[in-house]
Parts: sequence; C-alpha cells; structure tokens
Amino acid sequence: MLNGLLRCCGVGKEVKLTSLSVTLAKAVSGASVTLSIFHSGYDLQSKMMFSRGAKRSIEIFCRRVSTPIHSRYGYSTQAYTENFISEPKGNGTGSFVRKYSSDASTSDHMNLIKKLRERTSAPIKQVKSALIDCNWDLEAAQKELRKRGIVLASKKSSRTAAEGLLALAQNDTKAAVIELNCETDFVARNEIFQYLASSLAKLALSAESSEQVSGTFPFGPQSLEDLKINFDHPKLNGERTVENAITEVAAMMGENIKLRRGFAMSMCKHGVMSTYLHTCPQPGLGRIAGILSLEVEDENASLDAVQRVGSELAMHVVAAKPLVLTKELVSSDAVENEREILKSQAESSGRPQAAIEKMVEGRLRKYFEEVVLMEQKFIVNDTINVKTLLDELSKEVGSRVKIGNFLRVEVGEGLQRADAPEALAQAA
Repeated sequence: MLNGLLRCCGVGKEVKLTSLSVTLAKAVSGASVTLSIFHSGYDLQSKMMFSRGAKRSIEIFCRRVSTPIHSRYGYSTQAYTENFISEPKGNGTGSFVRKYSSDASTSDHMNLIKKLRERTSAPIKQVKSALIDCNWDLEAAQKELRKRGIVLASKKSSRTAAEGLLALAQNDTKAAVIELNCETDFVARNEIFQYLASSLAKLALSAESSEQVSGTFPFGPQSLEDLKINFDHPKLNGERTVENAITEVAAMMGENIKLRRGFAMSMCKHGVMSTYLHTCPQPGLGRIAGILSLEVEDENASLDAVQRVGSELAMHVVAAKPLVLTKELVSSDAVENEREILKSQAESSGRPQAAIEKMVEGRLRKYFEEVVLMEQKFIVNDTINVKTLLDELSKEVGSRVKIGNFLRVEVGEGLQRADAPEALAQAA
C-alpha cells in the first residue's frame, strides 16, 4: 500500500524504507499529507493534497500513521508532529524515531501513590491529592499528609467513639490496662490501631511509680499524652508524644480516636497477678479485661496452685461482673434502697408480714450473691462460692490466700453509642 502511495506521489519505482516520519495536518478543504522519506542518506520529500474523494487506501494509511503504536516496553513508534530531520548514520541507513508515551509517567505516578499509601495508610484520594500538590515529591507529600491529618483529626474529635480495644501489660507485681476508643469495630481490627494500643499499655506500665503500694489506681489520658514513646512499626515509627501519635493514627484511619482512660494495679506482698482478656484478637488485647491479685501470707509457699486458681478467678470476674469484694464494702445506702424495693415487691403479693420479712431477707441474700465477689457462685464449679474456693486453696497451699484487689473493665461502658436508640432519637 505504501509503494502504491509513492507511485501516486510521482515516485515510479519501489523504494525499500528503513525509516519513516509522517506528519498529518488537517485542512478545511481536505487532508494534507507530508511524507519525509530517508533512505541511504538521501531525502525524498513529496507533498500532495488529497480531497475528500480520495481512494479508500489513502484514508486508511493516513489514519494509521496518525495513531500511536504502543508496545509493551512503555514507548511508541509514533512520528513527531513537528518537523523533524533525521541525520543519516555512518552506515548510510536511517533509524526510527522513538517517542516515549505518557504510559511511562503514569506508571511512575502509580508507583508513587502505592509507596505513599504503604507509608501512611491514608485514603488513596488524599494520597493522590497530596502528591499532585507537591509536584509528585514523595517526602514532601508525606509531610503534607501529616499536616492535613492534624486538621482532619481535629474536625472528627467531636464525633462519638464508643468502639475500640483494651490493651493490657503486666509483670510479676503490676498490671496496667488502657482503653483506646474509635468509631467502628472495623478500625479496632486494624493492625496499626492495635499496635498503638499495645504500645500505650506498655508505656502506662513503665510510667507507674517505682514505689511499691498495693491497690488499684485509675488514671486519665492527660497523664500519658505528653510522654514520648519510640514507635517501631512500618507505618508508625520514630519518637513522638502520645498525643501526636494518636492524632496521626486518627488521620490514617479517618475516624475519631481517643485514649479514654486507664487503670493500674500493683501488689507488694507474695502472690500472683492474674489477668484475663475476653474477645482477644491477639495477646494483650481484648474488649473486656479482668485483673485480680492473690496474696499469700507465707512468702515461701509455692505459687503453682495459686496461679491456676488466679487465672480462673480473673475469668470469673469478667463473666460474673462483681461490684465489690465483700458484703461489708456495700454501702448502707445501697442496701437500704434495695431493701425498700424488695419490700414493696413482697407486699404486693398480699402475704402476711412475717412471710414478707423472710422474702425480703432471701432476696437480699440473692442480691449480695450478684454483686459481691466473695458471695458469688464460682463459674467453674457452681456448687461452691468464691469464699469456699479460697478456703480450699489455702489448705492446698498451706498458707492463707486472699484476694488483694480485683478490677473489671469493658470497652465503651458508660458511653452512648452513635447507633443507640437514644442517640438516633436525638439525631431525628
């Protein structure tokens, strides 16, 4: 077809081409085709105007030479649209002019977007926007995303965060648990969120006073926010304050993330510190935590049996939800209020006064079994209560064993969730 075109242009013999540059320009009355042919160092240039009624083969040829031919190596053999003169090589032969297509730059941009996503876990829309604003500079775009993240986190800080995780860290004599909240359980399953929670629990454990005092001590987020911590995670590394780390992770996740509260428990006597985490995605994390200290009077007593029972009692605390350790710790006001409620319920039955008194005392005893740890039925063996369990353990160990302190913490307790009926009614 090309030789036929050459004959139309006045070239009577067939010419073997080694290089071809074609420029196509459209005119109002038709199409103007300029052929620049380089062969053996000689330029043969012919111009010809073709009207709309030209042969079909000429139209096909013109359309093909104006379309880039892409290859799998990211460049095309499309001729330049501007005038171009090819210098003949020393061996007397010309060569094709190669022009790189936009596919190569697009591939580079996609690689930059992928790298920045891996570094920051930010949404792809924000990643691309930051790269464009920073002229595709990876380091500058990463800094820009951090700046935007601070603004984004501050805008989301008013939203309800009632989901999240508890993170627990402990040693032989101390345990610390923190609650890190987010808006959805989807973020709570994210590895960066979980890494942050675990790091904060370890910091809380190490930040506790070296003074050995037995007891349970609550603490607020302000006690940790200004402390510095050295993170070692592919997407969260380097030293920064707790407050800045939470803000940065909130920007990555696109949700409000808050360090809500924390508790520390310590003991100074011979014994064990037992813990249990319910709904545990990985060691040290969960949605409900039970912590309990068992103290043994004899410092030389073996702790094997104490550790076994301690683990079971920590699980019992999570399941049974006790409020106080002994009956004496229940406030007199709470007992009187409960007594009045039970008495009014019993009087409605119409029974004699003597029977009513017995009914009230029996139901009050049931109330103590629900809220007092020592009076509760042991979940592993409900034929005995916790008090009887400790008596049997003391005989086995050969020394008196008692519960020093216990603690039960659950994610979101006391918080109103966004999907709760009350919250939906207020929103409506």
